[in-house]
Amino acid sequence: MSVIHIHRHHHLGLPEARKIAFLWAEQAEEEFDMECAYEEGDTQDTVYFTRAGIKGTLQVLGDQFEFRAELGFLVSAFKARIETEIAEQLDTLLHPPKAGKKKKPAVPKA
Repeated sequence: MSVIHIHRHHHLGLPEARKIAFLWAEQAEEEFDMECAYEEGDTQDTVYFTRAGIKGTLQVLGDQFEFRAELGFLVSAFKARIETEIAEQLDTLLHPPKAGKKKKPAVPKA
């Protein structure tokens, strides 16, 4: 069995981290056909997720996220791709693009 482990620090506090975890769970259900269950606690929340060949948790604390997934034999062939997508998803949720910042248009060459 193959394991994915992703750890991300943040400075959001539990209420804001909880919002991000809810968004992640919604995305996981929509994009990866996961079944997610959310358990709130006083100092930490846990998102339990599962689908054929994958099961795991996302631990949500006031200063960090701890993602752990166990991959079945067939799914483990896609471990690198799954790990990359999950890491990018968490990073995007933790560091959304700043509002109001636009890329400068390319200047045509003369």
